[in-house]
Amino acid sequence: MSSDPRPQSAASANRASVPDAPAPTWPRLVHQLVRAEDLSAADAAWAMHEVMDGQASALHLASFLVALAAKGVSPQELAGLADAMVEHAVPLEAPAGAVDIVGTGGDLAQTVNISTMSSIVIAAAGHPVVKHGNRASTSRSGSADVLEALGIRLDLPPQTVQEMVHRTGITFCFAQVFHPSMRYAVEARKGVGIPTVFNVLGPITNPGRPAASAVGVADPTMAPTVAQVFAGRGTSALVFRGQDGLDELTVAAPSDVWEVRDGEVAHHELDPEALLGVPRSPIDALRGGTAEDNAQVARDLFDGAHGPVRDAVALNAAAGIHAARAASADRSDGAAFEERFAAAHAEAVRVLDSGAPREVLERWSRASQDA
Repeated sequence: MSSDPRPQSAASANRASVPDAPAPTWPRLVHQLVRAEDLSAADAAWAMHEVMDGQASALHLASFLVALAAKGVSPQELAGLADAMVEHAVPLEAPAGAVDIVGTGGDLAQTVNISTMSSIVIAAAGHPVVKHGNRASTSRSGSADVLEALGIRLDLPPQTVQEMVHRTGITFCFAQVFHPSMRYAVEARKGVGIPTVFNVLGPITNPGRPAASAVGVADPTMAPTVAQVFAGRGTSALVFRGQDGLDELTVAAPSDVWEVRDGEVAHHELDPEALLGVPRSPIDALRGGTAEDNAQVARDLFDGAHGPVRDAVALNAAAGIHAARAASADRSDGAAFEERFAAAHAEAVRVLDSGAPREVLERWSRASQDA
């Protein structure tokens, strides 16, 4: 019998290294959470495996989610849940140096699809993009919705999705296709009716396990926790949150940024106006609409439109470029964060000026339709 070639997760390693730990059960884990005690990564992983295997009742999962939300999610709990969720995902082999850019959603700002547009700019800059996303939950247009409106097919089989990044420099892992076991959590999540850890898991469960990530997190308490998960994986990441509440690098205020390099997390405040000369604009200037509306905004941007949307996309594309560079040999180790980010931003602006993102989008759309 052949062995599983995938690397052992942190949660699996923890489980193996603590043979005398009491066997997890739903009552034990919920009682521990109610007592405000953190779970081990292995126990959190057990819970997710039970869910993904269809063995958890809606009542058990709902109780667990509410207790975990009330206590607050620790880095090891989030890592254990995420590792187990990825183990159940349809696998995808990402190219070396691949990057994902994604937000948790939940900021209720109804902005245009900034990270989706940014992903195309990052690909046009020469960094392979394996974007992970879904349809809208708290907005009118999620990444899947706007990509579909831009002519990208969402119904491609996983092998074709994997091949697409090698053909076009970018691909999209539709969460509904790559995480089929998530169907077992739907009833409990609907019944709970409050934000839960699942709202944060999407951005850290990319089945391609890219080497670099740029992740916007709306919840201010969860952003540093997400950064700690990436640090534990040893991958490169920028995790950020606008001080105006956006799960993006914003043009309306400074942003908090957690830079993850070599297993360490460093916090920075990024003021685009002071550092880069990007003019302040109100959040209203970034408001979006339907998927078709937001797709037209993307087309206009790639045709050369200027303004706050372009400013926001350049900032967020810079985050992805920065993370991708940090994961490669192009590290600029001796430079300060601000200098490295400014260089990535200059690259994003240059790429937007070149018209290359429009070419990437057209090539991707044609390839997906012909697949």
